[in-house]
Amino acid sequence: MDIKTTRQQGSTPAVSPSTKSRSHHDRGAQAPGFVTILVNATKANALDPAYFWLVGGALLVLETALCTLIIRRVSYTNIDWDAYMQEVGGFLAGERDYAKLEGDTGPLVYPAGFIYVYSALSYITAGGKDVRLAQYLFAGLYVVTLAVVMAIYRRSVLVSRPYVLVFLTLSKRLHSIYVLRLFNDPVAMLPLYLCVLAMLNQRWRAATVLYSIALSVKMNILLFAPGFALLMYQALGLRRCIRNAGAALLLQIALALPFLAEHPLPYLSRSFDFGRAFFYVWTVNWRFVDEKTFVSKEFARLLLGVHAVLLLAFCVKWCQRTGGVGATIASGWRRRTPQTLAPDYVITVMFTCNLIGILCARSLHYQFWSWYAHAVPYLVWRAFDAPSPSPAFGFSGCLRLGFKISVSAALEYGWNVYPSTRTSSLILLFCHAVVVARCLLASNVPSLLSIPETEIRRVKKTL
Repeated sequence: MDIKTTRQQGSTPAVSPSTKSRSHHDRGAQAPGFVTILVNATKANALDPAYFWLVGGALLVLETALCTLIIRRVSYTNIDWDAYMQEVGGFLAGERDYAKLEGDTGPLVYPAGFIYVYSALSYITAGGKDVRLAQYLFAGLYVVTLAVVMAIYRRSVLVSRPYVLVFLTLSKRLHSIYVLRLFNDPVAMLPLYLCVLAMLNQRWRAATVLYSIALSVKMNILLFAPGFALLMYQALGLRRCIRNAGAALLLQIALALPFLAEHPLPYLSRSFDFGRAFFYVWTVNWRFVDEKTFVSKEFARLLLGVHAVLLLAFCVKWCQRTGGVGATIASGWRRRTPQTLAPDYVITVMFTCNLIGILCARSLHYQFWSWYAHAVPYLVWRAFDAPSPSPAFGFSGCLRLGFKISVSAALEYGWNVYPSTRTSSLILLFCHAVVVARCLLASNVPSLLSIPETEIRRVKKTL
């Protein structure tokens, strides 16, 4: 073998500068940069339901820290706390006549469960004097309630993207209601949300008990009653439904027994006062009507009529999947075996039923925001969802997201204007009406019956 042949076999082919440049460019394209990795990870965490509790857990930690910071840095404002302590003080002193239980803001107008809860708080906080401790207890109530609501959202197929959870934490007014005002409204909402969670797990007896406990704290829980009754009837049938309703009633009687045994009429007339009139000065939702109209019986009857018509319209809509109202009644009458209801159907019926009552309420006070603030993201997302799955960040998806954010922000604005104005009241009414109308006219009615887990995973991947 000659020297020339050996050199040709052992030498490395020459590489031109342009080839080296292309090779370096290809390697750079194959290795994503830090920004690309961060964007992809953020997008996955925000959109993939698999990261739901990762996002939810982080938000719970942040909310715990935020509540602590609010308590330490923002001044507490006494509105009803002292009055609550005065009302339960009479009970702790041995008084069982509801007509004689009152505080600085007026007579006691809440059911017996309220008495027991705030009696315990009175004991823990040295008769209500240790307000800072009470604030931390309500901060715990806020975080626990948020965790329960997240668990409800997690069961949804249609509203399951983790980024929606962020909208549960953005309300300035809601933080104030819980940790700076210590109202009893949030106390009633925790067992109510636990009731919804029990319904999602098909634990109807537990749901009944939890619903009755919530009702024993404040009467606004009755706004959920039509939806709760319909769902129980569809799931269990007439016989079991009557049995559970009897259990709820017996629990109410048991809680109220110390008062019913001695002074039944004052208890019934005060704790469930359906004719109670609110002051115009505190209204948040009807500021744009004059006071004479606001306090008139005709106005109250009009709102009650609208409420009834809307409930009937939604009942017809919710019974479509089972062949109509008549078929639903007949099916429940004959039902012997419980059926499993789909999570989104349960959530939609309960949350929408409550919102209908809020839309038609004669008066809303600032603390009433806690009645439905946690349901707003779900209802708004459902109201402005596409009839069929579509890309999340396409033009139509971004447009719908803009509507959702705008409605949520408008509601928050309306609840943060103090004192309320004609404009803020009109904004609240408009937003409530739009969401209710969109839910009523939407074609994407949730399925009544539960669907297989494999189908749930398939749907979530397409959303």
